Formats: sequence, C-alpha cells, structure tokens
Amino acid sequence: MSVWWSQLQKMMSRQLSGRIDRSKNRDMTLNLPTSAQPFNIGTRGSPLALAQAHEARSRLMAAFDLPEDSFKICVIKVTGDAIQDRPLKEIGGKGLFTREIEEALLDGAIDIAVHSMKDMPVEQPAGLLLDTYLPREDVRDAFVSLRAKGLDDLAEGATVGTSSLRRRSQLLAKRPDLKIVEFRGNVQTRLKKLADGVAEATFLAMAGLNRLAMTDVPRWPVSPDDMLPAVAQGAIGLERRVDDTRAAEMLAAIHDGPTGQRLAAERSFLAHLDGSCETPIGGLAELDGGRLRLRGEILRTDGTQVYADAASGPVEDGAEMGRVMAEKLLAQAGPDFL
Repeated sequence: MSVWWSQLQKMMSRQLSGRIDRSKNRDMTLNLPTSAQPFNIGTRGSPLALAQAHEARSRLMAAFDLPEDSFKICVIKVTGDAIQDRPLKEIGGKGLFTREIEEALLDGAIDIAVHSMKDMPVEQPAGLLLDTYLPREDVRDAFVSLRAKGLDDLAEGATVGTSSLRRRSQLLAKRPDLKIVEFRGNVQTRLKKLADGVAEATFLAMAGLNRLAMTDVPRWPVSPDDMLPAVAQGAIGLERRVDDTRAAEMLAAIHDGPTGQRLAAERSFLAHLDGSCETPIGGLAELDGGRLRLRGEILRTDGTQVYADAASGPVEDGAEMGRVMAEKLLAQAGPDFL
C-alpha cells in the first residue's frame, strides 16, 4: 500500500500543476514514433476496449501531429475475457483484465497500455505507473431492457442480469424480490442475452454505450443519487513503464487534470477498502471550481446493509478525503464487514 500511496501523492502533485502547453510539444527532444518504428498501444480485444485504444491514439496523433501509421494497436488476450461462465470473484478479481497486458508492457512488447479504470487494481506491478487519464465520459449506469423503462417497471420477482457485485447489491437493497443472474460478456453479448430472454433487464455503463455510439440500445440513465457508480467508472487510464521517459512526455500531453483529480480521491477511497471484487463498493468524486465532493458507499452482498457517506473539501485534499471516508465507513460497518 505504501508504494501505491507514494505514487498517488506524486500523481496529485503533477495533476495540480495542470496540463502542459501543447504548443511546446514540437520543441521536446523526443524520439517520436514513425511508421517504421510505431508506438505500440496495448489493449483488450473487445469493441469497447478497441474504441478506447483508438481514442488514445487519436489524441496522441493530434498532440504531436503524427499520422495514424505511427501507432500500432496491439490486441492482447486476457483471462477475464476468456472465462465468461463464472463471477470474477471466483477466478481472480480485477487483475484478470490487466495481467497479460501489464506483462506485455513490462516485457517491452508494447509502449503503453489502455485500461478501463474501473477494472484497475489500486496497486500496479513494480516498474509500471498509471498516472495519465483521458477526459472522463458519463459516469452513470444505464438501465437496459427491451420491455421496462426503469427498475420500478419490473414485475415482482423479475430476473435481472449483471456481472457486477456492486450492482447486484444495490439492486437487492432496493428490490429484494428480484432474481439476479450472472451476466458476463461485452456489451454485444449482454444485449444478445436480453434478446434471448435470459433476463428482463441489465445494467451497462453509459460511458461504454456512448463510446460505441450505440444510440439504438434501449437505455435509461440512472442518477448517481439512485445508484452510485463504480469507482472510476467512465474513465480511461494509460499505463507505462516507470523508466520510459518518451512515453511519459507523450502521455503528459494528453493527460486530463480534472479527471485525475477526481480519480485520486475515488481510488484512495478504494485503496483503503478491500478494493477487490469481493466487496460491493460505489464511489464518485465531482468538481465544483476548486472544491471536490466525494460520495462513497459499501454494501453487504445481499443488499441488507448499506453504509454511505459524503464529504467535500479543497481539490488538493481529495486523496486524504478518500482515506478518511473509507475508514469512517469501515468503522460504521464493523470489523467483520470485509
């Protein structure tokens, strides 16, 4: 935890200093990538993961006025995508979406890795650093159904599909009558399960639907007041090797400071909790000028107990706010909660 916390403090310092001036990019003494020696971007192979990798590439192309063939999208198969018939907590948790990609990064097969931040463990392997974020998308969950228009429209005992322990617990807290079934897979797979009648409704991230331009999906955004999203939902993170100065300078040009400030608070909150797929956790930080508002909650897996809190303070105190909130909720929940 101490290594991660040190990295977090350094990240906060960098975020508060603001973005670099893009007009200076061409003055940097950088060995910029070329078509002959492209900059390799590692990613999962799902449509959403590829869309996120393409966004990272497009922002780097614009920042350094480089053609598309100066970059190569490298698809890496991960265990989390290969095993679809069991909950994540049974097969290893969040690291199943990142392990193989991070191994490729450490081996030098890729220059950076693109991640959905809600899938990221709070600690990185030695030698890797995650301190660059793209502008955050819509943080809300989306209620998706071919019949109902919201949770209140579902009949008593209706079946809802989700692979998220957080969503499962939040649903049971509101509607203990619902039957919750495992619903793993990418967006397209889950929509097919709905069409096949496996469940009457599911929940997806609005960010993913927006990035895939899936405007035809029957979805109704859920306010964070009704369903607090996962920590870092809607955010894309770019990971690099600690000693790769070229990657560091290139990523600095596209880093979004406000997103980084929000995630510093949210991931600090997560870090001081269990932080795995074993505990249902929701968290959201929002900015208002120089102040940050943080909301967090932890739940029993059956939805019978919910512990929630909210706090606000200066942006630079976000990481500390996350730590204090985590400790406060754990104290309320008791020593046997996790």
